[in-house]
Amino acid sequence: MLVLSRKPGEALRIGEDVEITIVEVKGDMVRLGINAPRNVPVWRKELWEAIVEENRKAAEEASAVEIPVVKPAPVKVTDLLVKKKK
Repeated sequence: MLVLSRKPGEALRIGEDVEITIVEVKGDMVRLGINAPRNVPVWRKELWEAIVEENRKAAEEASAVEIPVVKPAPVKVTDLLVKKKK
């Protein structure tokens, strides 16, 4: 892990597209400003972990459920043709 010291107003870059600015330091709270392209998702870690856990549970539940296979009824080609009104 890289550990940096920054003061309010100072920033750091991640790659070419992401910039993180220290907005404010108040007590033990640090406010960050994140400038990133719209296609780069930015998540709070606890929210990301909750999403990953919910996805894991959903995948486990889905694999435990047996989904019945339903065969479609045979259809005649003539049934699919639109008949014109006279």
